[in-house]
Amino acid sequence: MAAENESASSNSLTSVHRPVLLREVLEWLRPAPRQRFIDMTVGLGGHAAAIIARLLPGGWLLGIDRDAEALALARKRLAPFAGHFELVHGNLRDLAEHARRLGPGRGADGVVADLGPSSYQLDTAERGFSFQLDGELDMRMDRSRGRTAAELLARLGERDLERLLRDYGEERYARRIARAIVQRRRELRTTLQLAALIEAVVPRRERRLHPATRCFLALRLVVNEELEALRAALSTLPQWLAPHGRVAIIAFHSLEDRIVKQMFRDLAAKGEVVLLTRKPVRPSPAEVAENPRSRSARLRVAERVAGADAGVALKGTGK
Repeated sequence: MAAENESASSNSLTSVHRPVLLREVLEWLRPAPRQRFIDMTVGLGGHAAAIIARLLPGGWLLGIDRDAEALALARKRLAPFAGHFELVHGNLRDLAEHARRLGPGRGADGVVADLGPSSYQLDTAERGFSFQLDGELDMRMDRSRGRTAAELLARLGERDLERLLRDYGEERYARRIARAIVQRRRELRTTLQLAALIEAVVPRRERRLHPATRCFLALRLVVNEELEALRAALSTLPQWLAPHGRVAIIAFHSLEDRIVKQMFRDLAAKGEVVLLTRKPVRPSPAEVAENPRSRSARLRVAERVAGADAGVALKGTGK
């Protein structure tokens, strides 16, 4: 019965999962038969499933994710496309290495990334991503390695914690929150305890934004080194994107979007890419109404310049 319940839960998760900006991603990336794509944050496989359906016949997709549990769910979702995808447990910072699986000397025809935690991670209390659910202060996307948010809070001094909250969460009350956490961190074991502590010391000025939002964001970004991984992946773009290949990145907050914007601009200045979206593409009112979590999504797209020598670093044994 437990196995049946687990299976039913997995099927329910994948069936209700709504990939953000899916129509826009498909329009900009233009997947076509026999092409090879990379989903560098495959999650539950929502974007991947729609892309693979358009790569047939003869196409193939490489899906990468740090979360082994999400990969298991994605594998079930993509089962109808067996033989046309490979899923890899890995970090997007190592994208150039993972892209070797495309085949010797080949770059990707299209690449997509949907940054940040998945709905599955946010809705699973024990993962520790949500300040609305009671769970341990974990926040790791890859639970097989790395330090947890609880371990980070236990180790950092007040000034370092203040700097973390200000730099990664853009939190105006960083000093006040850091002081409260350091004074009471022996009592902090769960997400709701941390959220309650923050709520007690921060004035609630923004109706739509919980006082703990920025703090949880900052901790998650640092625990998973997300911004560093994003920079590392985009810095190797010429190694994994084929000429005329397109890359679409969905960011959900200003720090991520700023990195994507600046690195795309830097690559454009070097003649490596052409910017296809001068301003970020936002979800439609209809999508936001159906999926409120999509409201902060921002999509940017760039295309590899024709004639660029992409894929030369992808030599080795491929699929």
